[in-house]
Amino acid sequence: MKRVLRVTAIAFAACSLVPITAASQSYPTKPVRVIVPWPPGGSTDVTARIVISKLAEKMDKQFLIENRGGASGIIGADVVAKSPADGYTLMVHSATHLANAHLNAKLPYDTLGDFVGITTLSRQVSMLVVHPSMPVKTTTVLIALDKKRPREISYGSSGNGSATHLAMELLKSTTGMTVQHIPYKGGGPLSTAILGGEVQATIATIASIYPHILSKRVLPLGVTSGERVAQFPDVPAIAEAVPGYEFTAWVAAFAPKGTPMPIVDALNAAFRKILSDPDVASKLLAQTLDPMPMSPSEFTERLRLDYVKYEKAVKISGAKID
Repeated sequence: MKRVLRVTAIAFAACSLVPITAASQSYPTKPVRVIVPWPPGGSTDVTARIVISKLAEKMDKQFLIENRGGASGIIGADVVAKSPADGYTLMVHSATHLANAHLNAKLPYDTLGDFVGITTLSRQVSMLVVHPSMPVKTTTVLIALDKKRPREISYGSSGNGSATHLAMELLKSTTGMTVQHIPYKGGGPLSTAILGGEVQATIATIASIYPHILSKRVLPLGVTSGERVAQFPDVPAIAEAVPGYEFTAWVAAFAPKGTPMPIVDALNAAFRKILSDPDVASKLLAQTLDPMPMSPSEFTERLRLDYVKYEKAVKISGAKID
């Protein structure tokens, strides 16, 4: 009798796997919604549009980007967390996703538990820039000016808890600067603000302000990576003026918790091929968005480590929701 029950259980389990396996082999069979929880124009959106357009071409199906900006990515992430775990709702988000967990006591979702990490897509390097009206050309001079004019200089970020927010708050905590924070709803609105002189400075992702650096509508002072970047070799690292300073982030693809692993693996394989494509890589690299493929297991471990990293960054910086 026990043997019959065991055989029946095995047969039932095998049958229950058939829909998932079959679905993953034919996936996708309909358009896929890709939520970017930021407005258009920021580096997360730029990465998504470069990579997802190629994904649609590769899988021969529609992958429709939907910008759901607001609350530093929380609104869009909540939509994804509550979507069916069938592979037809994906998310392209930045590392702000992890910072939000430490800046908001009551998130409507579990940051690590309600999502499956598919892969990182690109590394984000940011740049400290100022409006051309500012009488500064170096990080050192900006710091000195702030000390002469305490709390008179304002800086913008792409949202509370965003990488741009934490990057500047870390610089403040390291140097004693008093620049005042004004948050915006994404990289696009932030670019508009710095170009219009609403704020005098920002540490923005290079991809979001790339054309404005080239047109000299903003003046670059330093990059947030520990070393200079190949795309702007004449722009020093902030660390050259502030030893030990370094802050980079990433853009990555996620799916809701419970998405079948065969679908996650299929998407991961597709993304990895896309990121190795010379055309895609060159478009990302041109804006200092270094291709950054990982396996799902590697990304899971990276998420675990970066979750702790952002917890420490938030505490050190003193960053808070305004």
